[in-house]
Formats: sequence, C-alpha cells, structure tokens
Amino acid sequence: MKFVAAILLGLAVFPAIAQKPIRIVVPFPPGGTADLLVRMTADRLPALLGQQVIVENRGGAGGNLGAEVVARAEPDGHTLLASPPHLLTINHLIYKLAFDPAKFVPIGIIATYPNVLLANANLPVGSIQDLISLARSRPGKLNIASQGNGTSTHLTAELFKKLAGVDMLHVPYKGTAPAMTDLLAGQVDLMFDNLITAMPHVKSGKLKLLGVGGVRRVAAFPEVPAIAEVLPGFRSETWMGIVAPPGTPAAVTAKLSAAIARAVDEPEFKRRLTELQAEPVGNTPAEMAEVIRQDTERWAEVIRTARITVE
Repeated sequence: MKFVAAILLGLAVFPAIAQKPIRIVVPFPPGGTADLLVRMTADRLPALLGQQVIVENRGGAGGNLGAEVVARAEPDGHTLLASPPHLLTINHLIYKLAFDPAKFVPIGIIATYPNVLLANANLPVGSIQDLISLARSRPGKLNIASQGNGTSTHLTAELFKKLAGVDMLHVPYKGTAPAMTDLLAGQVDLMFDNLITAMPHVKSGKLKLLGVGGVRRVAAFPEVPAIAEVLPGFRSETWMGIVAPPGTPAAVTAKLSAAIARAVDEPEFKRRLTELQAEPVGNTPAEMAEVIRQDTERWAEVIRTARITVE
C-alpha cells in the first residue's frame, strides 16, 4: 500500500512524467551484461509506472559518451543512465571529463555480481594461497591481464597485489574479449572478470576460479573462497545502477527507485538473477549514494598508491 501511495503521489506532483516515455541510456553496445540487466528491469517498469520505458544503447569512450548525454539531459525523470561502478567511481579520478559524474543523482542499484580471479588451466596453482606463494617465488614473472589501463579490473589487480604483497606484470588489453582469448590460450596467467562472463569457461574446465571478490562465496561454487577470507579488506564487485541527471528532484528519484525495487523483488526476476550468479539489490537513492562513496574511496586509494595514470 505504501508503494502504491508513493506512486500516486509522484504522479500528482509530476503529472508530465506519466505522459512521456522514460529513456534509459545504456552506455555500451547491446548484448552484454549491462544491457541484459537493464532490459530485464525496463520490461517490468511500464506496468509499475504507467508509461513507456525505452532502452537506448549509446556506446563509446568506455561508457563516457552515453554518460555525458545523460549528464546534459533535462532533470525531469525522463532520461536516465544505466551505470556500472567505473563510470561513477573511477573515471573522474583518472580522466579529464566534460561532465562531473559526482553530480548524477542516484536512483538505485539493480543487482551486484562479484568480480572473480581467474587463472589459466595450466598455471600450477589451486588456491589463493598457492598463487601468492608462486608469485612471491617468481617476483615480476607472473602476468595478470586487464581490459585496459585504469579499468576496474586493472585497479582490482593492483589491490590484490598490494594486499598480497606480490609483484606481477600487468598486461592491459583493449576490452574483455582479447584479454579472455589470451587467458584461455595461456598467453597470460591471470585476470579478474565478472563471474557472469567467466562462468562457461570455469564450468568447462578451461579456466580455474581461484577466488571471489564479493563479501561472501557464491552459491554456484561454494568451495571457492571469497578473497577477503585470505586477504582481509579485499573487495571488488560489479553492480548495475540507475542514476538521473544532475538536479533531478528527490520526489522523482524516490518514485523511480520504488518502482525499480518492486521490479527487482519479483520472483521471476530474482530467479533469472540467481541463474546469472547475481544478487538482487533494489536499494534506495541514499543507499546507492553510500555505495558510490565507499567504492570511490577504495579505488582512489589504489590509484594513488599504485600511481595509475592513463594517457
């Protein structure tokens, strides 16, 4: 009843929002995890909001192109940005941007899914402890791939190296696909990636899953520890959230957040997320803002101590 009352109040205060479609900009090409989670959510929103919801892919510049489009949009609740962590917590720390990600107005996080540490099947390790021992015996000899300098997987690798006290060679690629190809072929030894992408290779035995970057183990691989069990303080998760343009009124974001939370709470939605090894969230704007703050703080420290720069 509270949810229905909130929706009716929002429509009374902002009647125009019910008359125009909502456009959710996904700042990446179609077909990836970001696109899938947003479309799953968008499919459920028309029934909850009483208006059309359109998903628009605007890829380019690592997501910054689509983010800039939304940053300059009218703050009326009709144009929203679907964002993974790096657009809101990392990019402004290492790039010169034409907009300020800190000014986006949080709406809510749809789901979280852990980053995981993957090893080539032929690497002679079976656990995080084995890897740390091997890396310490071969300083600078093991290599760890990432999707590129300054990406979340690069920062995650640097955090692991710092907490484990090991020296490994960072090998940046231009995206996930070429990095994964070389990891599978044994051209590189290790890589962090999200579990959704990596799961088929782990299940087939082509890659070893050494550790999970979330706060707990995942149901599909209960024998694989959270890396924080071995290295306290380690945390690296990917999430998909929705934010609004700077200046969007709190009443509008609260209304949209309530609808997203309701969508995420549907049994079928939860079932699909479980299949993807993702966890439903559906939190409030204030709760999402706190996640952004904590992630920004964590990665700013990694960027500073690892002296990460991009050209």
